[in-house]
Order: sequence, then C-alpha cells, then structure tokens
Amino acid sequence: MQGNSAFWLWIPAALAVALAGCGTKQETTAKAASRPAAPVAVRTAVAEQRTVERSIMVTGSLAADDTTTVSCEVPGRVAKLHFDFGQAVRKGQVMAELDRQELTLQLERARASLEQAMARVGMDRETMKEPDTTPLIRQAKAQMEDALSKYENAKRLVKTGDIAQERFTEIEKMYLARKAAYEAALDDLRTQLALIRALRAEVALAEKRLRDATVIAPMDGIVQARHVAEGQYVRDNAPIYTLVKGWPLRLRVEIPESAVAHARVGATLVFTTSAAPGAEFRARISTLDPALDPRARTLKAEAKIETRDERLKPGSFVQVRLVTDPAYPVVSIPRAAVYTVAGLNKFFTIENGKAVEHRIPEILGGNGYVEIPPGIIQPGAVVAVSNVPMLTDGAAVTIRK
Repeated sequence: MQGNSAFWLWIPAALAVALAGCGTKQETTAKAASRPAAPVAVRTAVAEQRTVERSIMVTGSLAADDTTTVSCEVPGRVAKLHFDFGQAVRKGQVMAELDRQELTLQLERARASLEQAMARVGMDRETMKEPDTTPLIRQAKAQMEDALSKYENAKRLVKTGDIAQERFTEIEKMYLARKAAYEAALDDLRTQLALIRALRAEVALAEKRLRDATVIAPMDGIVQARHVAEGQYVRDNAPIYTLVKGWPLRLRVEIPESAVAHARVGATLVFTTSAAPGAEFRARISTLDPALDPRARTLKAEAKIETRDERLKPGSFVQVRLVTDPAYPVVSIPRAAVYTVAGLNKFFTIENGKAVEHRIPEILGGNGYVEIPPGIIQPGAVVAVSNVPMLTDGAAVTIRK
C-alpha cells in the first residue's frame, strides 16, 4: 500500500511540471508572432517616360509590280525561243522569233506594187515627192489649150458670118471634149496618188508585220511561264511567255473598318513573312481604295516596299503591322519588376519604406521594359526589381544598392 501511495503522489507533480513547460512554449510563440517581420531587402529602379510604336495587325500578300503576257502580233511557226522558265530578261531583248519567209514575201510584193504605181505617175523613189503633173496631163492640157484657141476664134467668126453655125458647133464640142480629157487626167493623177499612199501604208504594215515576227521583251522581268515550244504554229496574239517584274514589289493589305482612320498615304507598314524568319520589312502606303468592300468591310491599300530583299517573292503571305502612332508616350518599368503568379501580373512600388502592390492585365513592351497602362503610376515612381516574389502589399522593405 505504501508503494501505491507514492505512485499517486508522483502523478500530480509530473502534470504540474508538464503544464508549466507548455505554458512557456505558448508564451514564446506569441511573443515571436507579435514581433514585426524583418524588412525585405530589394533593389529598385525608376519608372521612365518612353515613346513606343503603336500598331494593329492585319494580313496581306506580296504582288509583283507588273505582270504581262508576251504575245506575237502575227501568226506563224515558232523558229527560236531564247528564254525559259525562271530566267531574267532585260527590256528590249529578243525573246522569240517566228519564221519570216512568208512575211518577207508579202513585204516584197507590197513594195513591187508601190514601185509600179509610182512609175505610172513618174514619182521619184528617192525623194518620194508627189508630182503636180504627168506627161498625160501635159498632153491633155496642150490639146485643151489648142482647142480653146480655135473655139475663141470661131466664136468671133460666127458673129461676122465668116463660118457657118454648124462649123462653130463642131469646134465648140471639140473644145469641151479636150477640156474634159484634161480634167480626167487630173482626176487620174489624184487617184494614182491616193493609191500610192495606200500602197505605202501597205508596205509599212508589211514591214511592221515582219518586225513583229521578232518578239521583244517589253520590260525587265523574270519568265514565269513559257507557253509554246519551238516548231509550234501560233496564231496572232497567242501568248508565248508570262513575264513578271519582280521589283519593286507591291504589298497589298485589307484594313478593317475600325482602323481605317489610321490608314493614310505615307503611313508605315511593318511586315514579316515565313520566308525570312525573324526579319522585319517596312513599306509605305502609296494608294488607298476610295471605298470599303461592302461585304468584308475592309479597305484595300497598296504599299511600296522600301528595301529590296531576294527572300521576298510575289505571292507570299505576310503578317502586317500598321503603325498608328510612331511615338506614343508610355510609362515603362524594367521587366524584372513584374512578377506573374496564378495568371496575375503585379509589381510593387516603394512608398515610405513599404511595398505597394499594383496589377496590370497583360505584359506589353520589349527591349527589357514593360508598358504600364495609363493612370497606375507616374514617371519617376520607384519600383522593386529584386526579391519581388517575397513582397506583399504593405511589406516593409530596405533598399540596397
């Protein structure tokens, strides 16, 4: 029984000791919680006023400055082709030749007819001066003048009765006949001269047709397609080549109605293409459609590309940025000042030794800076750029160099 009594006496003493120990720990924890948190050491930067380029994104395509179908103006058999697909052509170069034999014979026939008509009126081949008279005209004129003299004499004699009325009538008819013959000779000369002019035009046309048998490049360009083969017979105006002028390229875009106010002649377009990854190209709007497309509600615009690059090809699809303001003022802070967590983008300004939290909807900017929407902070505000994840709104901070 004495042993049991000692045991029951020991238990209260142990509980008292244990309770005393728990009380000490709770007091220590309460004191630690009541002490203020240690300030977070951060480096800082100053928000700056900067200018950025404001723009909208549209799609577009590159088009050749000019595309033409090179054709022959006369029918014939293709004798020679001097270019093929993909080859560069200079303006004025001979691209194709047709067989010239038949056209040469037609020209010779036209020239022979002209010479025959010129010989008929005594026209000089060297000077090509049209004559005022011909031997036939001069003969008819002399006969008319002789008949006129006899007529005038007879007219006086018939009045005095020296010749009979019948004889006077015969002389008068002779004069009228000679006069008609002279006028007919003049008319024949005019007809012959008109014929000569027509034959000269025929010769010029035959010469042109002979020249047209040689197909000349109308501009500098690249052969996009060859439509015929040597030995093939082609009709007049049949296509022989498709020629593309590869430079300067045209940039064609369709601008949505909401951005039409920013589309003006001279505005800058910046575009990219998968043919040149990572590269940006610039163009300036040169022409605008006077009206919007009533179905798509877009405005067509065309721009001239400023810098030549062999990677840019007609027909390429491009992503275009229409610059609406080349120097738009914004407040910006270093990218390191922005912390993203759970889809929230936030940064902290340092005010009176404490961190003040600010949130932004999205991260915009480049070159290591983030644009801050208007009204959040002013230029000159101090922002934390280190230990940002450790900060909370109202947290004490110390600034370190």
